[in-house]
Amino acid sequence: MKNIPIGELLKESGYITEEQIQKALAYQKENRGKRLGAILIELGFVTERQTLEALAKRFDLPIVDLGNYEVDIEAVAKIPKQLAEKYHMLAIKQDEQSLTVATNDPLDFYGFEDVKQVTGMDLETVLSEKGVLQGAINYFYSEVSAKRAAQKANTTSVEIDEIDLDINEEDGDAPIVNLLNSLVARGYSVNASDIHVEPFETQSNIRMRIDGTIVDYVTLQKSLHASLIARIKIISDLDIAERRIPQDGHFKTKIGDTYVNVRVSVIPTVFGEKAVLRLLASRGSIDYPATYGMLDEDYEKFSSMLQSPNGILYLTGPTGSGKTTTLYMVLEELSKRQVNISTIEDPVEKNLPKINQMQTNNMAGLTFEVGLRALLRQDPDIIMVGETRDSETAAISIRAAITGHLVLSTLHTNNAAATVVRLIDMGMEPYMIASSLVGVVAQRLMRKVCKHCGTQRPVSQRERAFLRDEIQVVQEAHGCTRCNNTGYSGRIAIHEILMIDEQVRKMITAGSSVEEIVEYGIREQGMYTLASRAEQLVAEGVTTVEELLKIAYYS
Repeated sequence: MKNIPIGELLKESGYITEEQIQKALAYQKENRGKRLGAILIELGFVTERQTLEALAKRFDLPIVDLGNYEVDIEAVAKIPKQLAEKYHMLAIKQDEQSLTVATNDPLDFYGFEDVKQVTGMDLETVLSEKGVLQGAINYFYSEVSAKRAAQKANTTSVEIDEIDLDINEEDGDAPIVNLLNSLVARGYSVNASDIHVEPFETQSNIRMRIDGTIVDYVTLQKSLHASLIARIKIISDLDIAERRIPQDGHFKTKIGDTYVNVRVSVIPTVFGEKAVLRLLASRGSIDYPATYGMLDEDYEKFSSMLQSPNGILYLTGPTGSGKTTTLYMVLEELSKRQVNISTIEDPVEKNLPKINQMQTNNMAGLTFEVGLRALLRQDPDIIMVGETRDSETAAISIRAAITGHLVLSTLHTNNAAATVVRLIDMGMEPYMIASSLVGVVAQRLMRKVCKHCGTQRPVSQRERAFLRDEIQVVQEAHGCTRCNNTGYSGRIAIHEILMIDEQVRKMITAGSSVEEIVEYGIREQGMYTLASRAEQLVAEGVTTVEELLKIAYYS
């Protein structure tokens, strides 16, 4: 490649003027060390995309979208991470003699020479925007690091008892320490909600829950399992000598510039202790974040219920349906009002400004019931109870709602109307429920079909029995490297909202059935059930019939 000033190149392409070049050069004299191309972007004279297009045209190089590129993880490992970060270069493909490298600066000849010396291979260059490139470097090197750590641990011969006793905070280079650090970093980079460390007769399996689905990740030697569990227990402040009963703990770790809270659960199984690490710093994007992930019509109903000065509002759904995420978004919005908001949670998954959060501690006697009683003496306007688990918590919550507080809480039910039956089952009187309840929001998360490998197909004869006639084609999930071979990428929330009006209150007091309440909600309130919302997403091609059946079965 012939060296050419980037300013002249952009000028030839018609993106900037000579006057802008001179201004950038003057700025460069005051800020030595900055490259001219970066300065032109910083001053707003040109965009990064325009710069890439000019370079691509001049040097006949392709611009690649790394988000849609099938990156070879073995090629990534050819370049040390420090070098990749220093020069913003990522190896994405290899053959016998050459390495394809993505960069945002094809004029960085020193960087290319360093990479060529380290790899001993010829380099082919493609272009990518810097932000996308940096994200890809973080993502793929976490995979390289975790696989290397697992490989090193598998090939390290150390007595289990020795590792159990000797691992401590200072052993940063110990294979087990590196393995755990790498697994957590990888889990964070792929936005996994949980990491499962599972013992079996001849091996130990590491699996991750991504978008609600368990994905196999790596297999470890059986001899490493006790050592890894010991390391998890040490940093979670658990008793490493106790292996007969379940234990719960947590630890905090820093990944890049972000602190990640990890909740730990360890239980005994027939082949050893199993650990589940829940990462409480999810980076998953939310569809419709301005409306709490809801469609506009559902958001309007929900917002009207939040205007109530008192009463109780339940979010319901199974574990992992996004109830807490929705509640946190709601609390952040409510905190903008001139109100006192207090919460009792287990655990506190995210620290919120202007909100007083309390975490339960069963060992010390701070249960939901005890904490909620204490909160009522703290002059709150709004109370959030992380989960209504028992009759005592339900009773106090309802009394708090009747005595002038707005209470938000979660409950495990199959649909919105079933909340009434669940509360009655907990021992609450129907008239108390009717007078305190403001509304119920049932929520589920549905996996979205992968945009890269999903295909359309005609509706089958069996599917015609439960799909609307106008739905003629549906999406089918296949699986590719971009979606961890699951066929799905990301999730979207669906909601079923039951507003408690005068008629519903009368129905609750009279002991009406769930079916009667649902029928009234659909007929008079225009309520969409979870199944109908799921069917709508199938019709739009967002998800598959298989995902619909999960919702329809439970609804």
